[in-house]
Amino acid sequence: MNANAGPATATTMASIPRSSFDGKPLWLLLAVMALAVPAIGNPSSWLTLTVAGIAMGFIIFIIASGLTLVFGLMDVLNFGHGLFIALGAFVATSVMGGMAGLADHGLLQTLMAIFTAMLVAMAVAGAIGWAFERAIVRPVYGLHLKQILITMGGMIVGEEIIKVVWGPLQLALPMPQPLRGAFYVGDAAIEKYRLLATVIGLLVFALLTWTLARTKIGLLIRAGVQDREMVESLGYRIRRLFVGVFVAGSALAGLGGVMWGLYQQAVSPQIGAQVNVLIFIVIIIGGLGSTLGCFIGALLVGLIANYTGFLAPKVALFSNIALMVAILLWRPQGLYPVTNR
Repeated sequence: MNANAGPATATTMASIPRSSFDGKPLWLLLAVMALAVPAIGNPSSWLTLTVAGIAMGFIIFIIASGLTLVFGLMDVLNFGHGLFIALGAFVATSVMGGMAGLADHGLLQTLMAIFTAMLVAMAVAGAIGWAFERAIVRPVYGLHLKQILITMGGMIVGEEIIKVVWGPLQLALPMPQPLRGAFYVGDAAIEKYRLLATVIGLLVFALLTWTLARTKIGLLIRAGVQDREMVESLGYRIRRLFVGVFVAGSALAGLGGVMWGLYQQAVSPQIGAQVNVLIFIVIIIGGLGSTLGCFIGALLVGLIANYTGFLAPKVALFSNIALMVAILLWRPQGLYPVTNR
């Protein structure tokens, strides 16, 4: 019986088509960079703009990854995502202000101060995200219209609370001295902070991809999205896992707020609302709920914004919208659509 089962099983497995990786969005990203070379003309200027655009894309990815995670795994349209971005930025401002003396005494001390600010911002944003999920999101699971209205209202209330705590005015978040300036490759200038943003963005992307694809928690979450009752019948509490996903998404938004605040070197209570449109453009381009799509979409947005800002500054004002329209004309569901939507 076992002897006969082997060939039959092998034949059956051989007959099942294997899904192939869709590399066209990656080729699109490379094509955009290649086409910019003759348009810009100067190789040094192209390298400077490309590195800056990629770094900006990584910052945008960090900001948008939390919302992508929440929507992709929980099917929750959280329009209050900007609240956690603003919260992370303001918490980092307070932490960096308290460690200002340490941050300007060498690269190691600067990185220690920044990473401390990031960890505190993520912890605070995650804790507020837990309360946000319990009080605001939980009653409207499965009701997208109500999710939009109630989470947007939650963001407005949260912004007012931020004004009460930190004040309504814009606060400075100066770049620490060791991260100012740039490295030079020939005539191309590569800013130090953008290199740090690139490294952190790569780490976030790698950690998200590994967690969702290679760990038991990621397997349970993805299985719970497909068939919640079956996973619960095996003894796993999917609700707790989903709460954990929302907390993780909020913490990532807090991390993104720190990165964006340092990039802008200033924070305001409206900082989250200001980037909300950009975030939704990125996740629509990538395919709602796709981490890889969000990653590619963020890099495209960063590169196009930098290239058009150099070549045609007026076009840069609506370059993100134009990119989204072009992508949706090519692929109406985004670069990497989630198959169960």
